Amino acid sequence: MPSFTHDGVEIAYLDEGEGEPIVLVHGFASNKEVNWVGPGWVTTLTRAGRRVVALDNRGHGQSTKLYDPAAYHSAIMAEDLRALIDHLGLGHADIMGYSMGARNAAFFALAHGDRARSAILGGLGMRLVEGVGLPDAIADALEAAPGTPIADPTAYMFRAFAEQTKSDLRALAACLRGSRQTLSRAEVAKIAVPLLVAVGTADPIAGSPQDLAALIPGAQALAIPGRDHMLAVGDRVFKTGVLEFLSMRP
Repeated sequence: MPSFTHDGVEIAYLDEGEGEPIVLVHGFASNKEVNWVGPGWVTTLTRAGRRVVALDNRGHGQSTKLYDPAAYHSAIMAEDLRALIDHLGLGHADIMGYSMGARNAAFFALAHGDRARSAILGGLGMRLVEGVGLPDAIADALEAAPGTPIADPTAYMFRAFAEQTKSDLRALAACLRGSRQTLSRAEVAKIAVPLLVAVGTADPIAGSPQDLAALIPGAQALAIPGRDHMLAVGDRVFKTGVLEFLSMRP
């Protein structure tokens, strides 16, 4: 698996297909295989004639594990995306993130609008503005000793998911505590790239996609019927909506 080093952090990535590039940014406690390969996104996008680049975020997958929450600020993680684009000589690319990855993508689109052809925010709606990401209870659950009862259902779900993906639980706890930044209404209004916000209608975590899209000039909202935060990732409606959005963007 190829990798490169940015800011002293080794970042693993995959690079498949030919055509216009799209960079995929996975969600918290996931990795490029679980978020994008398994649900069929890499196949879908390469068959549509795209070059697909997907990284393991710092602290995840095959990338360097860090234990200082300050190392996971959303703006820092957005710079990992910029460094990956530079490393591959892409110039600019479409950016698609899910959940935490969508937060990173939004920070990237704001800071480096000249490098983003478009941005797709999956699993993140109004919580980009009103909210600080996932709750501390999840970090507490990740740091708990094996076998400790976890009463909070969301925290239990993420602990189980992190164990399933064989993640470094301590690194994930640091990531959650350090990557909970928001953008203000004024900041999201400055995002000047074509943007799609896609959220499942049964997702209690992301916030309204329509309310976020209304704050960003020209942004579109996509509701993924009946899907929660986990199940929306590979949904057919999500994939169809993304392909249509990409085909229409300038």
